[in-house]
Amino acid sequence: MANDIQKDVDKKEKQTIKANAAYSNNPSGGSIPAYQTPYPGYPYTTYKYYPTHEYVSVYSLPKALTLIVDSVRDEREDELFYDYLLSVAPSTQREIIVSIRDDERKHARLFRELYWQVTGKDIPPAPDQPFVKPLNYCDGITKAIFGELAAVERYRKILYGFEFLPYRNIITEIYTDELKHASKWNYLFALNCVNR
Repeated sequence: MANDIQKDVDKKEKQTIKANAAYSNNPSGGSIPAYQTPYPGYPYTTYKYYPTHEYVSVYSLPKALTLIVDSVRDEREDELFYDYLLSVAPSTQREIIVSIRDDERKHARLFRELYWQVTGKDIPPAPDQPFVKPLNYCDGITKAIFGELAAVERYRKILYGFEFLPYRNIITEIYTDELKHASKWNYLFALNCVNR
C-alpha cells in the first residue's frame, strides 16, 4: 500500500515537473512554444521583406559599442565647433548654443559611463583631428543640423544593442535631446540664414 502511494506521488511529481517545464518554455500557456534562441526560426530564417537580425540586441551590441566609441571620440572637435559658433553668434542666440553644447557634454559623460558599465573599460582617447572651421555662422548652423540628424540615426542603432531598460532609457534621453537640438538649430537657421 505504501509502495502504491509512493508511486502516485512520484507520478504526480513527474507531471508537475513536466508541466512547469512546459510553462517555463511557454509562459503564455498557449500551444506555440517560446523560443530560447535570439529570434524565431534562428538561424534558418528566410526574410520576406527585410532582414531583422540587426534589431536583435545580442547581434547589435558589438556595433552599438563601436558607435558609442565613435560618438565620444568626436568630443574635442565638437568643443572647438561650439567655441567657434559662440564666437560668431549674435549675443541673443548664444544661450541656445550653450544649452546644446551642455547637453552634448552630458551625452559624452553618459556614453562613457554606459560603455564602462558594459565592458569594464574606458573609451580610449582619440587621436587629435584638425578642426575645419565653418565658412560662416550659417554654414556652421547647417553643419550642426545635419550632424544632429545623423546622430539620431547613429543613436537609434546604439539603442538596438541594449535590452536592459535603464540603458535604453539613457539612450532614449540622448537621442530625443538630439531631436530637440535639430529643432533649435532649425530655429537659428530661420532667424539668420533664410532669404540671405
